[in-house]
Order: sequence, then structure tokens, then C-alpha cells
Amino acid sequence: MNFDNIVTSIDSLAPLSDAIVDIQKLYTQGQEDLRIEKLVKLIESDALLSVNILKMANSPTYGFSRKIASVSQAVTLFGIMQIYGFIMNYAVSKNIKANTEIFGFSNEKFNDICNIQSGLLLQWYSKVELEDARLLAPLALIMETGKLIISHEVSKSSYKDEFSNGFKNSKNIQKYENEFIGITSYQLSGKVFQHWNLEPLYIKILEKLESDDHLSENIKKYIDILNIVITAVNLKSILTKESVLKACVKVKKMGLDPNDFANVALKVKKAYINSLKQKD
Repeated sequence: MNFDNIVTSIDSLAPLSDAIVDIQKLYTQGQEDLRIEKLVKLIESDALLSVNILKMANSPTYGFSRKIASVSQAVTLFGIMQIYGFIMNYAVSKNIKANTEIFGFSNEKFNDICNIQSGLLLQWYSKVELEDARLLAPLALIMETGKLIISHEVSKSSYKDEFSNGFKNSKNIQKYENEFIGITSYQLSGKVFQHWNLEPLYIKILEKLESDDHLSENIKKYIDILNIVITAVNLKSILTKESVLKACVKVKKMGLDPNDFANVALKVKKAYINSLKQKD
């Protein structure tokens, strides 16, 4: 089956809010010229955005022991690129209304998975290369956006049950998406980011995420890092023993220490489990 309307539906997505458009313009000027005071002021001009950023900044998956009480403090601790991820995550949740039940779990758990992917990448790879971690952690937070598009379109179609059952039994999520729809969710994420004029490098990475063709050294490295995170944390496995071991194999192939990765994964998993207990 081919869902042509999934791609065309992206063109009908609502534009970003004025505050987020203004923030996006700040980022297009380049990180070096971005004025933090102006960024904080723009964020604080949108009360819901401010609350959302503080909620995400205080997620246990990021490993901060003390409470982050202000937008200014969040920007200082996380850096401007991770804040960019928080902002875009908020924009996605506000503009794409979807029910993730076709994947077998709630929207809340879907959001948890995105947070864990980002937190894992940031805590693990910052020990290897801080700048790359700060570049990729925001993308890890929002790279599953395409699954919301799939969920929204499939849920209102007559193929809902067929897709849901096939997804449940699939062993390779991206392969199943491509066979069923004709495009992967990561490619869809790239198209959403294009629609909203988000970070061009993120779009390029998502377009090439499942390809080994004609990749520059940096892009290949970024893709390898993201694929390690996706292997460990995805819609079927959230830091299970098996998924972490599979990810460790890929870590070793990159010439990095799999024990370091496994230790961070265990730390993030424990924080996530504790947060679930606190909710009960």
C-alpha cells in the first residue's frame, strides 16, 4: 500500500507560532551570533513554551540532580542547541495531533521514548565529544516526528488494524514502514523539518539515516551515533538487555567503549523507571 496523502498532508501542517518563528530566525543567524538574552526573552513571551521547556529540562533522563527553575538556567545548563530541540519538540506536539495507539502505546510513552533517546545520547556521547553530543541530542528528541504523521493518517484510514498488527509483528520498524507506506518515518521527519525550515543539517541526516551511499565522514559518524541510540531505544525496546547489547556491538564498531555506553544506558533506564514509580 502507498499512502501518497501522508507526504502531501505535511504541506497542510499549520505554520509555527509567531514566537517560535522569531526564535527560529535567531537560530538561522548562526550559533555564534545568537544572543542568549534575546532567546530567553522570546521563550518567556510564550508561557506554554516556557512551561514545556522547564518540564523537559527537569526530565530525569537528562541526569540533573537539582531542579531547573528558570528558562535562563535551562539555557545555561543545556546550551542553545538542546534548547532548540525542546522548542521544536513543543512545536511538533502543538501542531501535529496524533494518537500513537496504532503503535501499541500511549502518547505519553511515545514522548518518554523521545526523551530517553535524547537523554541517552547526551549523557553518553558528551563523554566522547561534547560538541557532537550537543548537536545531535536535539535531533534525537524530535527525529520520531514522522511516526506522528504516520499515526495521524493511518488511524483515520481503513488500514488502521492491518498496520497496527503488522507493526506489532515486525522485526525491523523502518523496513516495515517502507513496505507498508513507501517511506520511512525518519524520511517523513525530514520532510516535516523542510516544511518548517528547521536546521538543514538535521534534514540531511534524516534523509540519509538508512543509506550508506555517498556520505561524508561527519554525516556517517552522526548517522552511526543515532543508529546506536535507535537500536537501544525504540518503539519496540526501551533499553532492554537485548537492545543495549545490540547497541554495544555498534558502539564497538565505532571504536568506542561499549562498557561506557552500557553504564550510561543503565543509569538512564533506572532514572526512567524511578520516574514511572513516582507517577503511580
